Amino acid sequence: MIRALLASLCLLAVPAVAAAAKPPVVVEFYTAQGCAACAEANAFVNELADRPGVVALTFAVDYWDYLGWEDTFALPEFAERQKAYLTPLSLREPYTPQLVINGASEASAVEPEKVEALLEAAVRAQRPAPDIQFIGPRRVDVGSGPVPRGGAEVWLVRYDPKPREVVVRRGENRGQTLEQRNVVREIVRLGRWRGRPTAYAAPEAKEDGLQTLLIVQAPEGGRILAAKPQAAVPAPKPQPAQTAAR
Repeated sequence: MIRALLASLCLLAVPAVAAAAKPPVVVEFYTAQGCAACAEANAFVNELADRPGVVALTFAVDYWDYLGWEDTFALPEFAERQKAYLTPLSLREPYTPQLVINGASEASAVEPEKVEALLEAAVRAQRPAPDIQFIGPRRVDVGSGPVPRGGAEVWLVRYDPKPREVVVRRGENRGQTLEQRNVVREIVRLGRWRGRPTAYAAPEAKEDGLQTLLIVQAPEGGRILAAKPQAAVPAPKPQPAQTAAR
């Protein structure tokens, strides 16, 4: 009877483990330090960055640099990633401040009520996802799972988890100090995924202190199928000073 009781307890524990492994909702914030409306949106995105079950990423774009202030975090590949969403999301042109949610929906970052509804819909729409494992600092394994026609792509995103303050000295936001969270510093396409277990080589980070997120996504700006942040490596505990024996 004791064995039967233990077995039933183990079965009851399985749903809890599965729930804990549910992939986070990935929110991509496309912004520019020289965009007036983006300053207002930062506060909302900073709140999302602290929300459990959500990974909010700040992608700085460079197409507003001509307004007088060159964004200090912008890279051309971030704007290219945003443009990839135009056709799947039925948009005519990119804009800021934009939030893209799990690659499947989008809204302006100054419309929090609409964003909240899309976040709730994204949680309800989550499907079985392939398992993702970080094997040491330079390898990532993606397990088996359903895959869209044409396969999927595996992306490695590295972002700064520390708040970054930027003083804007020119342009529409001149004189303002912007606090930006989870600023993306690099994004790398690791390769294709076709539904079978596959190992990928991860490049060395270009900066210290960055957090890593792996994304499995349908190609050409498609839906995000799975995402997993790499667990942060805890800092070594300081050792007590030793006194030499006399």
